[in-house]
Amino acid sequence: MARNKYDIDENLNTPFNAQQFKRVFRYTKPYRTKLILTLVVTLAAAALNLLSPMILKQVMDVTLPARDVRGLLVMAGLYTLLIVVAACFTSYRMKATNRIGQGIIHDIRLDMFRHLQRLPFTYFDDRPHGKILVRIVNYVNTISELISTGFVNCLVEIFSVIVILVYMLIIDPLLTLIALIGLPILVIGIIALKRFQRRAQQMLSMKQSNLNAYMQESITGMKVTQAFAREEVNRGIFANLSEAYRKSWMKSSMLGISLWPLVEALSNGTVALLYVIGALSLRGALGDTSITAGSIVAFTAYVSRFWTPINNIMNYYSQIINSAAYIERICEFLDEPTVVDDKPDAKELGDIRGEVTFDDVTFGYEEGQTVLEHLSFTAQPGQTIALVGPTGAGKSTVVNLISRFYDVREGSVRIDGTDLRDVTLDSLRRQQGVMLQEPFLFPDTILENIRYGRLDATDEECIEAAKAVCAHEFIEKLPYKYHTYIRQNGGGVSAGERQLISFARVMLANPRLVILDEATSSIDTQTEKAVQRGLEVMLRGRTSFVIAHRLSTIRGADRILYISNRGISESGTHEELMEKKGLYYNLYQSQIRELL
Repeated sequence: MARNKYDIDENLNTPFNAQQFKRVFRYTKPYRTKLILTLVVTLAAAALNLLSPMILKQVMDVTLPARDVRGLLVMAGLYTLLIVVAACFTSYRMKATNRIGQGIIHDIRLDMFRHLQRLPFTYFDDRPHGKILVRIVNYVNTISELISTGFVNCLVEIFSVIVILVYMLIIDPLLTLIALIGLPILVIGIIALKRFQRRAQQMLSMKQSNLNAYMQESITGMKVTQAFAREEVNRGIFANLSEAYRKSWMKSSMLGISLWPLVEALSNGTVALLYVIGALSLRGALGDTSITAGSIVAFTAYVSRFWTPINNIMNYYSQIINSAAYIERICEFLDEPTVVDDKPDAKELGDIRGEVTFDDVTFGYEEGQTVLEHLSFTAQPGQTIALVGPTGAGKSTVVNLISRFYDVREGSVRIDGTDLRDVTLDSLRRQQGVMLQEPFLFPDTILENIRYGRLDATDEECIEAAKAVCAHEFIEKLPYKYHTYIRQNGGGVSAGERQLISFARVMLANPRLVILDEATSSIDTQTEKAVQRGLEVMLRGRTSFVIAHRLSTIRGADRILYISNRGISESGTHEELMEKKGLYYNLYQSQIRELL
């Protein structure tokens, strides 16, 4: 089977970057007070838990030999109290860290979504949408535990190790040195596995991204899949991607847990060695020592507890290594240049009259490519400017520059004399109504899809907008009328009806500048006549730019620009251009012949 784009892994050969971790950990700043309180409570719980072996030592060495029943009851009560208080503290820690973790997830996702909405169209054109989605959802989930629960727990485990060592030294310094004999072996194992763990997690991240991307694209294109009977082929592609993910997951998981058997072996081996030393000491084989039965019980308890936090710290270390790949992707996403953004000193664009000027504009989507070259014209307020010409000549590019979806390479685009690069994007686009060739409807009611153009509009205003563009008639015939629910990808209404609803959305927004990019391409001839009447109402008094495939729809435009050869080849009214018998005339005549 031929290799497809979903098999292509992204390059992740960058070295481990501690700065990226610092950057992500900045998201804990708003929760610093809560984190400190949680840490204090957790440390207190850990300290109380670590007192229990000392209580056992006291009971075995003093209370039981003295047959002190009252002292035994006091110790039992103290032991129970320690357990209850520690349990309460632990419960608080779990609730607090979960709240903090979810807050951090929310903040990171919100920043990523804000950034997502400011990225240029080319970003979405260049990669499967599923690969974008997996970063905002899956990767953020993965690192949230690292920077909330994991971070607090790691500090607690370090504290526990220090306290345990102090207690062990108090009981017997020599036994403490013996207990730590396996620590260098563990450090060597960690260093040896670090590089392999990180690379395995990077590979898992890439395979998960590939699988998620293919799933998203498959769901979106399911109608096409079934129409062309591609199910078997697609199942094969999915099986390959899923198998690659499974293998990567298994490898990453095996490396992730590889230290656990080593820690367990060192822990159990050390405890066994201590028991042997204790038994020999109690029999007098080691001479006169201060080792007692209580000391042995307490010490082995501390040794077991010593290796538990060590194991947890190793798990947190593995989590850091594993999360590095996800943090790389998140930081890479947040560092993706927005290309088009507000200047630091950008100002609000006030109410506009609608004069649009292209002044010696040169633009290309890629370096070395030029779509428009030295383009200049002015649209007066209230004028309707029609853009016609061959496919790929730059008609959509002109309107994209007016909306500032892209910035010009040379020259300037101005509205009422103000360069668009000097104003905020929001203030510019709020005064524009854009109707695309392929309108997008959200999975919601027709009423809410119309209201998307102005969220404070009443139901009556939405209905009036629909009436103005001749959408009211077909909506009233639907079972639930304006409360009819639009399914995913505009399901439930025809392509032409989707465009009519989108017209109503633009009409309701009441913009000063209207852009229609092949907006009537999916409407039949009869409906188009009705829509034309609605458009006359909508465009009246507004500056408008209309790209139309059917030239009959733009005969009444104030000015028609024929775009070709990276500029304006012809300009004039319909009548003027027909008299010239040039490019526009030939295009118009060819369409007339097609209709005959």
